[in-house]
Amino acid sequence: MLASDFSWNPVDDWQQLVQFEFMRHALLAGGIAAILCGAVGYFVVLRGLSFATDTLTHVGFAGASGAVVIGVSPVLGLLGLTATMAVALGALEQRLRGRDVVIGMILVLSLGLGLLFLRLYRGYSNETYALLFGGILALGVRDIVVVAIGAVIALAALAWLFRPLLFASLDDELAQARGVPVRIVSVAFMLVLAVAVSAANQVIGALLAVALLIAPAATAQRLTRRPAATLLLSVGIALAVTWTGLAIAYWQPYPVSFFITALSSLAYLSARRLTAGA
Repeated sequence: MLASDFSWNPVDDWQQLVQFEFMRHALLAGGIAAILCGAVGYFVVLRGLSFATDTLTHVGFAGASGAVVIGVSPVLGLLGLTATMAVALGALEQRLRGRDVVIGMILVLSLGLGLLFLRLYRGYSNETYALLFGGILALGVRDIVVVAIGAVIALAALAWLFRPLLFASLDDELAQARGVPVRIVSVAFMLVLAVAVSAANQVIGALLAVALLIAPAATAQRLTRRPAATLLLSVGIALAVTWTGLAIAYWQPYPVSFFITALSSLAYLSARRLTAGA
């Protein structure tokens, strides 16, 4: 579809956008991933886990590419290795705070293993491209079901953890003194984060998934400090940049990932400028 086909008539443009099955799948999967990442991302930013989240996306890339080598579903490898690393990071979260070198080495090793697995597979291909940069326009019904099931489980767990997780995120020492099992809450949240990373990887790939998990939440926190309002705003921004990115990519011959990350960055910079000096 060429850019000249864009009519500026919302009804006509929407009908064009959803006339193909692959776009309907992309909008649905993108919406699911955006809701999950927007909600989880609020706690990622609040707990200062942006770097750890970036590391998990690279671990997921290694897991998915390793699964491809041994003939297993990339989704299983992605979620399996990400969840394993998430448990380790959650158990050691307090000890790892401020130790960026350790987390950075895990990131570098994961990326190196992922590249090795791709080489052992068949070299660079459309499937490996999707592992790195996402394949949202090629998702089928089965992919959407997998992402949806994971999102429902993760959001249910996040709702169950919300109060103790918020308490521990704001003041972990006071929360522990009040009887909150801080380490268990941390591990549980990291498992939820692992599912969110897996969902984001399906949408925009391992190297760019961190954009959906960090930028919307960081933008929302610039605009409001109320926890519930910030979380809902983060979800709204994630949905907006994902669906707008998909719509632009429909009429422009450039990657969806570029538009989603560019819009996420633009939203954050706009919020930062708007609140400068506030």
